Amino acid sequence: MPRRSVKMKKHLDFAALHQCFSKHLKNIDDPRVQGRCSYRLHDVFMAGFACMFFQDPSLAHFQRRLEETENASNLKTLFKVDSTPKDSQLRTVMDNIDSECLRPVFKDYAERLRRGKHLESFQILPRQHLCAIDGVYYHSSNNVHCEKCLTKTHKKGAVSYHHAMLQGAFIHPEHRPVIPTMPEAIANTDGSEKQDCEINAAKRYIKKLKADHPRMGIIITGDSLFSKAPMIENVLEQGFNYLFVVKPGDHRYLMEWLDDCNSLSELVVTDLKGRKHKYTYKNQVPLNGQENAPQVNYIHYALINDKGKTTYRNNWVTSIEINNRNVAKLANGGRCRWKIENECFNTLKNQGYHLEHNFGHGKKHLSHTIYLLTMLAFFFHQIFELTDPAYQLCRKSLGSKCLLWETFRTLIRYFIFASWNDLMLKLMSGRGGIPFLSKKEG
Repeated sequence: MPRRSVKMKKHLDFAALHQCFSKHLKNIDDPRVQGRCSYRLHDVFMAGFACMFFQDPSLAHFQRRLEETENASNLKTLFKVDSTPKDSQLRTVMDNIDSECLRPVFKDYAERLRRGKHLESFQILPRQHLCAIDGVYYHSSNNVHCEKCLTKTHKKGAVSYHHAMLQGAFIHPEHRPVIPTMPEAIANTDGSEKQDCEINAAKRYIKKLKADHPRMGIIITGDSLFSKAPMIENVLEQGFNYLFVVKPGDHRYLMEWLDDCNSLSELVVTDLKGRKHKYTYKNQVPLNGQENAPQVNYIHYALINDKGKTTYRNNWVTSIEINNRNVAKLANGGRCRWKIENECFNTLKNQGYHLEHNFGHGKKHLSHTIYLLTMLAFFFHQIFELTDPAYQLCRKSLGSKCLLWETFRTLIRYFIFASWNDLMLKLMSGRGGIPFLSKKEG
């Protein structure tokens, strides 16, 4: 039987994604005096990205290994870095460049996925993509800090310092990969008397998300922190929809109103395991007792096992009108909000990306920039998970992601590779190879 041909997505392979990243780095305004620059800005950022891409736990050790002939050549062949900056120089240069310079890369990668029709499979309703938002702390110290650090004063007067981010990602109940977006820093600014917070960062994030994706239909989903009138109004002002968790303790008026209502709609579906999925919903419900309270659409979902015990329940409010055709999809969308925690934050913290490791803090932008480079490396890998059959074969062959990237790091230490495809072919030699992959490509 002839072997089925495997179609590679040229605009989403390593070479195309790297070229796109490289193009945006070359467009960054360099404030340094050019005659005194030892390294190109492009090489500084790309060398830092290479460390995150290969999930190396130490920027300093990674840089030292790059001084070896093999690694220096791999950095040049794979990432087109002409000269390798020392880790201290890398940190100093990146600290003085506004992290917003990396926003176009996130936007460009999402557009490439859209062009390849991959975003269509992330729609939970026609033309509606689910974007989960949540805050994450990625730096905490009692000593290392900068002016942008959030502070916390403890009972005995000690002060701890933190960096946090409001991260968004496109998610879908049936997809394990997530598609990260450019996050918004939760950070203090000069002249501000109050500390920044997750809600204010979310408002800024949503406005920028609209600017980045003006024609995309988006449902913002998040926990009960966001299901308040100001946040709901902010989402609607940007032309987005929302799907937020509501807790009875935080929304007593809403729950009392529903208790007094005699016209709630109900849908019960029994699955093949004998479990009952019970959906109760009501459109046009006042969020609170204020005269100008937003009118929201309410969903209650309960999962009941074959013995009649309720094993899960939750409540959401949404701007989308609910009916029997879409209530299950909305509830499934609300339930999969956890993906930004499990598939994104947990992966970044515990599966090789070392998100909470202090690669460098700086005084201005360094901490934020390293977070973004880590997220872009994660974005690369998520695109591979979605679109690259060669990478997927490597991933399947090695089993765990940590072992996969440990093997990649070992290979680049001892061999020179002309391309990313060359590296994957080397990894798969003795494991069945990659019959549909050309050594000359990628």
